[in-house]
Amino acid sequence: MTWKFALPMYNVSPRLLHGHEALLLALADETGVRAELVRPADLPAFWRQPDVLLTQTCGYPYLTQLRGHVTLLATPCFDFPGCEGSDYSSFIVAREGGGIRSLADARGRVAAVNDPDSNSGMNVLRHAVAPWSQDGRYFESVKWSGSHAASLRMVREGAAAIASIDCVSFAYLLQEDPASVQGVTILQQSARSPGLPWVASSKASPELTARLRAALLEPAPALRALCDGLRIRGFEQRSDADYGRILQIEAEARAAGYPDLA
Repeated sequence: MTWKFALPMYNVSPRLLHGHEALLLALADETGVRAELVRPADLPAFWRQPDVLLTQTCGYPYLTQLRGHVTLLATPCFDFPGCEGSDYSSFIVAREGGGIRSLADARGRVAAVNDPDSNSGMNVLRHAVAPWSQDGRYFESVKWSGSHAASLRMVREGAAAIASIDCVSFAYLLQEDPASVQGVTILQQSARSPGLPWVASSKASPELTARLRAALLEPAPALRALCDGLRIRGFEQRSDADYGRILQIEAEARAAGYPDLA
């Protein structure tokens, strides 16, 4: 059987796209799997396909939409600021010289958010401002940008006051496209939670998923070299209980009377 492989979430440059695809090919070779590399446009639909053997998702849709459809394989540990082991965080940013020096200054302003189902762009930002919300509101409005790079562009251009950016996306953009973060200042770091999990379809056999997981947790030298090029220091096996931290972040915002980012 030919299985689909894709790592679509952090490809902010052609170099990173090719680096991720080289890693996938090496992993398929290491585990003896026949792989088809794909570049999915509709991620929610792709995540549910039964012939997906390896991909990545955000922890928030994993918990709210995908349990039962996918199996956790491993979570990467990135060598970037804002990461600790396989946990990550977001940087809440504003435009330099735009009059926003703290979250308090952003009250009644516009927030740019990549996606309603994003932990790094939506969930942790909701959590950060929840204690100061009033009657379930904090911002004048929320604009959905479609990506972290687009959120940064909206902040730089003054179309939004603040945004919450996945620290790995921020580091990759700083590395690959420094102009994309020029003129942006970090206000604060968000709460930490487990990073983007690498997952397999629940239709894959336990033997096959165990083989993939073992190859990630104890990478061969060729795979290790490719991970180094992507600033991945290693992988950790995380559980549903670990990822429950993401729903705890959501619950804390709800308990503060702020169930929706608004």
